Amino acid sequence: MANAEIAKQGKPEEDRPQKSPLRAAWSRLMRNPSGRWSLIILAVVAAAALAAPLLTHYDPIKMSLADRLKPPSGAHWFGTDEVGRDVLSRVLFGGRLSMAVGLMVVVLAGSVGTALGLLTGYYRGPLDEVLMRGLDIVMAFPPLILAMAVSAVLGPTLQNAMLATAVVQIPRYTRIVRGEVMVLRQAEYVQAARATGATDLQILWKYVLPNCFSSILVLSTLSVGTAILTAASLSFIGLGAQQPTPEWGAMVAGGRTYLLDAPWYPTFPGIFIFLVVLSFNVLGDGLRDALDPRLKVA
Repeated sequence: MANAEIAKQGKPEEDRPQKSPLRAAWSRLMRNPSGRWSLIILAVVAAAALAAPLLTHYDPIKMSLADRLKPPSGAHWFGTDEVGRDVLSRVLFGGRLSMAVGLMVVVLAGSVGTALGLLTGYYRGPLDEVLMRGLDIVMAFPPLILAMAVSAVLGPTLQNAMLATAVVQIPRYTRIVRGEVMVLRQAEYVQAARATGATDLQILWKYVLPNCFSSILVLSTLSVGTAILTAASLSFIGLGAQQPTPEWGAMVAGGRTYLLDAPWYPTFPGIFIFLVVLSFNVLGDGLRDALDPRLKVA
């Protein structure tokens, strides 16, 4: 009888299987309505961009002057532009380009910034002083102004705009990672690893970098939206993607002349910029809350 009563009570709390940190963070993110909806919006936009050839039969570059500046209709859901190109087709194919630029900028800036943060935070000394003072100079300029200057020097192409956007984002990663490493290098498990003969590279890769991952992930998610917006801004002023490339910022720039006569032309790419950038920012906030150690209570 006693054994039956114990069985009904279930396993003790300490014997119950615990969720992995990743699964627990995902569960908290899905319980957050704003984080969940932002992820859904990004997934829908990304899927539509990848499936663009299946969703529209119009060539995003081919001109048709007989169809110029037609309003939204059954034939052209988002209308047409000044040379008769289908706006929906250009928005979908432009989504591929804009989101790819955002992700590539984050990969480039995140890789360089994380490496610099690990080195400066772990070794300190003259290397830290020189690199951090150089990054202070970079951060003294408004990010968009600095990106405009770098892009203007390199030349008005989408690749140069992407590189310029990455340059202005590197200091953010370096400072975040450096701050974390300066704390982690004094942790007991790092001291123990050093005492057992682990090399600096092993300590950084095995013990320090994994504990910086959550901060890097949150910053990367927030930075994708910033990168898309910066690249679109450079294209808008003529320092990024050039015609006839279907890129959201360049489309808004081309449509501003026709804002009163054909408001659909700049409006639809502008809406997609707004939705994607906002969704990445909200998702970043949701990830920050999901990965916050103080919230890991269940």
